[in-house]
Amino acid sequence: MAALAALLLAAAPASAAKVHKGPAGLKFYTPPSPLPGAAHGDVIWARKLTGQPALKQAGSNQLVLYRSTGVDGRPIAVSGTVSLPKGKAPKRGWPVVTWAHGTTGIADRCAPSRDTASNPDHQLSSYVYPQLNAWLKAGYAVVRTDYEGLGTPGVHPYLNGRSEGRAVLDMVRAARKLSSSLSRRYVIAGHSQGGQAALFAARLAPTYAGGLQLRGTIAYAPVSHLSEQIPIARGINDPNPGIASFAAIIARGVDVARPQLNVASLLSDRARQLYPQTDQRCLLELRGQDSFGALPPAQIFRSDVDFNPFAAALDQEDDAENLTIHTPVRIEQGSADTTVFPSFTDQLAQALQGRKTPLVYKKYAGVDHGAIVGKAESDALKWLRTRLGRPHRSS
Repeated sequence: MAALAALLLAAAPASAAKVHKGPAGLKFYTPPSPLPGAAHGDVIWARKLTGQPALKQAGSNQLVLYRSTGVDGRPIAVSGTVSLPKGKAPKRGWPVVTWAHGTTGIADRCAPSRDTASNPDHQLSSYVYPQLNAWLKAGYAVVRTDYEGLGTPGVHPYLNGRSEGRAVLDMVRAARKLSSSLSRRYVIAGHSQGGQAALFAARLAPTYAGGLQLRGTIAYAPVSHLSEQIPIARGINDPNPGIASFAAIIARGVDVARPQLNVASLLSDRARQLYPQTDQRCLLELRGQDSFGALPPAQIFRSDVDFNPFAAALDQEDDAENLTIHTPVRIEQGSADTTVFPSFTDQLAQALQGRKTPLVYKKYAGVDHGAIVGKAESDALKWLRTRLGRPHRSS
């Protein structure tokens, strides 16, 4: 009986703490100094979320600023959103899906919580809204982080797995302090950059997110094998806006996380001139002819560069292929993906299975990078139900 009581207590929703209302406009994203709170996942402030990021199937949408841990190990403020299903929560609380978004860029205005219909990267945020709304309708709360430095002070350390993973996990902790109707049970999900973030969060969860109950992870076309893609990019001598823009922000992400590598010194003269745009423009803008879109990937870095330290840094700290994950994982990959190559995801799946990860890997014929989330929606929802159950609303 004592064990049963302890289990029920652990599954019970949290008691929401008093939360300060955040300021209007963009001032919301600038935290007070010193940083309020005492632990990662503490809420700094919150306010009602409106506009494009407010999910239509939600009973309530809130914008939240919360404490997390930066790439340098110091406390930081991160922004995100909390969307609760309609109706009254079940007795054990709404199960939670914490969503890790795909690449939008590094500039503050690229943060998904700032999405507007006129945002240059609106389509890179809005494509997932139908999926998230479907999860809300099924009775799962949806929480979404913007990641470190996206919208908030500092520069986003793009594709740094530990930074992303912490933000994804702390989003759940913050949401539970914001609302008493959320369960401790949660699933991590993410696409592309967010797929990588989801896998890192799953690896970090046992030690970083104590008190929560991770039930599984869904990674759609997760980024991996970063160090192995450098030679591919260096061999492309014709303009390729997609690869060039990604290469530029990958370089900037490494620069932020590991300034000792002096990444700017590795760039060609033309790339160095364009480099400040990585902090100013969203991803699709970086593909323009006045940006990296006109620069062949082979010309981004100097031809005489020794990439070994750069590649080693990516391999050691940012590649999901090296993770050990003990909780269930589901990977969805399109066979026609030209952004995250299926061959790399095949190798990632093999590596995870080799480390005894409980893994389901499904590949969808003819599906490209952007379409995988929608194409896999039915399978993902079925899997979610096996991990989190079917929530029953209280009468």
